[in-house]
Amino acid sequence: MTTDIEEPRTIVVVSAGVSDPSSSRLLADRLAQKTHDLLHAHGIESRITTIELRTLVDEIGRATVAGFVGEGLRPAIEHLAAADAVITATPVYKAGVSGLFKSFVDLLDNDLLIAKPVAVTATAGSARHALVPDEQMRPLFAYMRALVTPTALFAAPEDWGDGALGDRIARAATELAALIESGVSRSVVDGTWSRYQHQFGSSAQRSGRAVEPGEIDFDTDLMRLATGGRATAAAVPQRS
Repeated sequence: MTTDIEEPRTIVVVSAGVSDPSSSRLLADRLAQKTHDLLHAHGIESRITTIELRTLVDEIGRATVAGFVGEGLRPAIEHLAAADAVITATPVYKAGVSGLFKSFVDLLDNDLLIAKPVAVTATAGSARHALVPDEQMRPLFAYMRALVTPTALFAAPEDWGDGALGDRIARAATELAALIESGVSRSVVDGTWSRYQHQFGSSAQRSGRAVEPGEIDFDTDLMRLATGGRATAAAVPQRS
């Protein structure tokens, strides 16, 4: 008699911190560990994978200039495609997310994070930048149609010794764990995948399977039009 064993849920941390150790990475790690602990308490096993963007800076630069992702970046993107949840972390420079962080996100397929739970975190040298996660990171991932947790995290130097930061981490972890446990991401993707337009060579998942590089999803309005079929009414521009 065999028993089906559920695969551990995967939490992927994307850190744009450039120092070692990095405060951005530290904040993301605390959130990832708390989320892992909450899932474990509910009988759900998980594993944490970290993508350090500072180690991929050359690959990110080449891909930005060339206009396509090279083999050096492919494993990172495949990790994101297979993730059950993503934790993003960036330092704040000049009142905005780091260029390294934004350059990496710019390289991702628009459909890579559809309905995927995402937590946004940032660190800075001053509390004046506390709204960067909500004002810049939240709309960025909303554009990519991810499910961003209600609580965004920010830490300035004075926050690390304050118990309130731990409370905020616990709140964000509770939200992220609930989204993972609910399975809402798979429900949304399975029910709506064909209604999205997918990029050529997308690495996004559909029904638990990653779309192979070079594969085209023909079940979209754009591809139905291109192959002589009919698009749905919603996809046809209406004249006013």
